[in-house]
Amino acid sequence: MSQIRLAQFVSRAARMFPDRQAIRFEGRAQTWRELNRATEELAGGFRRVGVAAGHRVAILALNSDRYVECLYAIWRLSAVAVPLNTRWSKDEIDYALKDSGPRVIVVDDVFGALIADLRAGGDDVPVVHIGDGDPALSAISYKALRRDVEPVSALGGGGEDIAGIFYTGGTTGHPKGVMLCHTGLVCSLLAGQLGDEEPATDIAILCVLPMFHLAGAQLAVASAIIGRQLIMQPIFDPGAIIDCVVQDRIDTLSLVPAMWGMLIAHPKAEGADLSSLRNALYGASPMPEGTLRRLIARLPQARFAQGYGQTETSGVCTLLGPNDHDPDGPHAARLKSAGQPTLFAEIRIVGEDGQDQPSGTVGEIAIRSSGNMIGYWNRPEETAATLKDGWIMSGDAGFLDTDGYLFIVDRTKDMIISGGENVYSAETESALSLHPDVLECAVIGIPDEKWGERVHAIVRPKPGAQATTDDLIAHCKAKIAGFKCPQSVEFREAPFPISATGKVLKRDLRAPYWAGHGRNVN
Repeated sequence: MSQIRLAQFVSRAARMFPDRQAIRFEGRAQTWRELNRATEELAGGFRRVGVAAGHRVAILALNSDRYVECLYAIWRLSAVAVPLNTRWSKDEIDYALKDSGPRVIVVDDVFGALIADLRAGGDDVPVVHIGDGDPALSAISYKALRRDVEPVSALGGGGEDIAGIFYTGGTTGHPKGVMLCHTGLVCSLLAGQLGDEEPATDIAILCVLPMFHLAGAQLAVASAIIGRQLIMQPIFDPGAIIDCVVQDRIDTLSLVPAMWGMLIAHPKAEGADLSSLRNALYGASPMPEGTLRRLIARLPQARFAQGYGQTETSGVCTLLGPNDHDPDGPHAARLKSAGQPTLFAEIRIVGEDGQDQPSGTVGEIAIRSSGNMIGYWNRPEETAATLKDGWIMSGDAGFLDTDGYLFIVDRTKDMIISGGENVYSAETESALSLHPDVLECAVIGIPDEKWGERVHAIVRPKPGAQATTDDLIAHCKAKIAGFKCPQSVEFREAPFPISATGKVLKRDLRAPYWAGHGRNVN
């Protein structure tokens, strides 16, 4: 049986739809034939600078057509893509580069100067510049990489080979790299599809979710599987998204709930013709019911679907489909759920004793799927703690109802989801603790109407300390990504509540903020 290879999809689309428009970014457009040729030539260029099977290629860039080309080129060589979070601080990027050990680093115009700072220590890893400006640091330009090379038509690795290392937050204060394989990424993608008929050729998928997130990268693969045009936008701009939907008759749009909220509240949304939107997808955090009702009323023609999963599961492992998005129907309560397991996934609810819990009983959500990670890069102990007998221990607490719908009620890990981004409190606490005025700190998630959850810091200052909320936030922004920094700070003198083993009882710290919410996630 042939292995699943991510590189095969763009080659297949080039055979089936050679002259159909494949991808657009700002002023550039390519057919599937042209996109496939670009990936073959880039693969030849990467091979010429030393990239071979198993080597890592780090990408630090905003969404673009060339980002997609690089992914397919990397996969053609059986190499491993390492998409880096463009919202990280310099220190976080530096850590991930040292951790992953890339053979080549790819940057665009925005991040070229940052790589200059990171390479000040003498690192001689080649840098490839895929922007339109002048390459810095004697970097290899995009055009030079493709020039006079032997194209690579082979499809490269597949199956259980590592396709990508996607970094997620860490409980020890550093991001950790999740190793995902070709088969897992594709199975997760296919399991989340809505099973629609063959789409028209004059409509498109809009990709605004960043490519360093699975959802963004998988949209690029999805467009190749069905031969549908992919339009890339570099950053989230609700006004620009509305303009694109109207002008380009966008059919499919995937956003996190906070983005959907900002989109529907934008002044342009009221009178815009959004009738082309047929698939409205969301995930990464629960959708506030009020926002969802407004969206359904504004987009009556659209089919809404929510996906739940983690980086460790290659994305979606449960799906709440269009039939369950009826806020006034007999099963309206299901809107508070994360849906049912997808085709390639199983869900268990596990108690503290490790035993399965009956329907309606809360426990930790365990996931076994074709998309489960190979493990954490260079972290065997954390891999063993998360991946047990083939099951991912999610760190989320929830229950299954009698119909198999999953309801998430809390998190057993100290993780906050703010605007769809995962924030591990240990990373924020580590940064805060380095401020000279901080004696002790604890970071928790509290309800926030716009972002779902807000990063909130509780700080015990040292005697005589003068640091203000603004001082502490500015201090954190110099060390970690902005979305991980506290958005509010509470000072207190009393010691934190602790368990018998000396751990801070964050559940007690969170309780006053979540009282009356029904569940401790938002």
